Amino acid sequence: MKHRIESIRHNRQSSTITKHVLLGLILFLGLFCLYFGYFVIPNSPTLYHNHSVVDNGVDPVVGSILINQDSFNHKLHLQHLHSIPICDIKLSELIPCLDRNLIYQLRLKVNLTLMEHYERHCPPHGRRYNCLIPPPNGYKIPVRWPASRDEVWKANIPHTHLAQEKSDQHWMVVNGEKINFPGGGTHFHDGADKYIIALARMLKFPSEKLSNGGNIRTVLDVGCGVASFGAYLLSHDIMAMSLAPNDVHENQIQFALERGIPSTLGVLGTKRLPYPSRSFELAHCSRCRIDWLQRDGILLLELDRILRPGGYFVYSSPEAYAQDSENRRIWNSMYSLLRRMCWRVVSKKDQSVIWAKPLSNSCYLKREPGTRPPLCSVDDSPDESWNISMKTCITPYSAKMHKGKGSGLLPWPQRLTASPPRLEDFGISVEEFQADTSTWSFRVSEYWNLMRPALQKYTPRNVMDMNSNLGGFSAALNDKEVWVMNVAPIHSASKLKIIYDRGLIGTVHDWCEAFSTYPRTYDLLHAWAVFSDILERGCSSEDLLIEMDRILRPEGFVIIRDHPSVINYLHKYLIALRWDGWVLEVEPTVDILSSNEERLLIARKKLWRYGDTAS
Repeated sequence: MKHRIESIRHNRQSSTITKHVLLGLILFLGLFCLYFGYFVIPNSPTLYHNHSVVDNGVDPVVGSILINQDSFNHKLHLQHLHSIPICDIKLSELIPCLDRNLIYQLRLKVNLTLMEHYERHCPPHGRRYNCLIPPPNGYKIPVRWPASRDEVWKANIPHTHLAQEKSDQHWMVVNGEKINFPGGGTHFHDGADKYIIALARMLKFPSEKLSNGGNIRTVLDVGCGVASFGAYLLSHDIMAMSLAPNDVHENQIQFALERGIPSTLGVLGTKRLPYPSRSFELAHCSRCRIDWLQRDGILLLELDRILRPGGYFVYSSPEAYAQDSENRRIWNSMYSLLRRMCWRVVSKKDQSVIWAKPLSNSCYLKREPGTRPPLCSVDDSPDESWNISMKTCITPYSAKMHKGKGSGLLPWPQRLTASPPRLEDFGISVEEFQADTSTWSFRVSEYWNLMRPALQKYTPRNVMDMNSNLGGFSAALNDKEVWVMNVAPIHSASKLKIIYDRGLIGTVHDWCEAFSTYPRTYDLLHAWAVFSDILERGCSSEDLLIEMDRILRPEGFVIIRDHPSVINYLHKYLIALRWDGWVLEVEPTVDILSSNEERLLIARKKLWRYGDTAS
């Protein structure tokens, strides 16, 4: 009996040991699978989204097998370590660095007469909202281009005061659930298209085309309203940067971007506009309500800085034609100032006058000593534009440009791919420039092939390149129905002049701060090495993700190309950001621009409503 009891006890002990061994083996296998899922899979080409995958399960570009498994979705949830709160619905139109409530809260001293309250004032780190901006109630996916030029959903911008205020000027008309844009403006009630032809006639350009055979390509429209002038310039192969402040007509640029028209928030106040010198062939002011004579003509001198040699200034305003004493006084003073700046009247008809900037320094050298405004000193860089005060001086041309009497640019579209003259400033050869252009052409083709399954029902219109370099990404998109806001980070701001020389548009920006635009204004954001850059500068990648989400339209895309460690880190936020509607991660093709190891992440933002929870 005793022997039997010991035998039973021995068997139980053996069974217990066996159970412990099996349990340990299961635990080991579980940890191994977790390790494999977390560290190995992120380094393989992967695709996951809400509904379907590429039919044959093979990457259409690199040929690698695409993984779309429940285990991969489980990996996403394992990486979802962070949550991001939702902002109050009252903040659905928040522009952090143009929030005038912040000025009052921080008790900033701004000069209202100089328009300082419309300039950028960014919140300190401790006062940032750090939450996702919700769309307004009833928000719809925007009307697609080209129909959007003439109509938008009222629910997306539920502001109709401009329709009543400008009803006699045909800016916009409320029509049921939509707002229509007849193409009118304060000065051109009968339509921007007819007005543009009238300007071409004034300048005696061939075939009544304002582009003048491709020699006028980039235009700055200040006080642009809802940007109908810029909208109708597009059919003339002219790219306008439509500019207006977030003033009493606070939603005009929001309407312009909703329509799919190149435009941005900005003001002629105390700071230089964020563009390099000699960027535009033409500047336009139609009833823009700007006091051009203030502070010794400093605002006209800012236009002078950014106009090319021989560039035009179109001025349509009562001062140009009205005969009452006050308007005559303003006109005489303005005419005298511009004459001292060596501008000349090219044409004056009806309610418009067109001036031209000189082609060389000859006129400046003939002025009487002490003539004001003076020439800028040789140590003043006309290309510095980020947070730089305007100067009350004339920017003379370099000896080379003075001798050449012009910018030396080819007409559009040849200038898009031709090596710009100012490329010499960076020591970049023609061969290097051409190689850059070719590389970006291949990269964009690769991106579009990868995105093809998700682009079937959604066509991007407003695109932003967050690190534009020489403009190769934008140039490669020229054959598509998009426009690109090329953004030069502050450490490479001078390269923006190459962008403009190519006939493209862009701006300088510091990605450690919020961008000057309304929420939900871009369909596609391209970020090449942007996160690596701000991390090196000690800025927050989480802040940048929240800012990208703010300016990205629902169902819009982000293309992030960066170091693998950056991409792996960004995965933690995809679900919290609701950027998991369609996601692709691959190892892109190595090329001459590749720096060390790179990964490519493409994600699509979901359409969500206020009150929804992330899933």
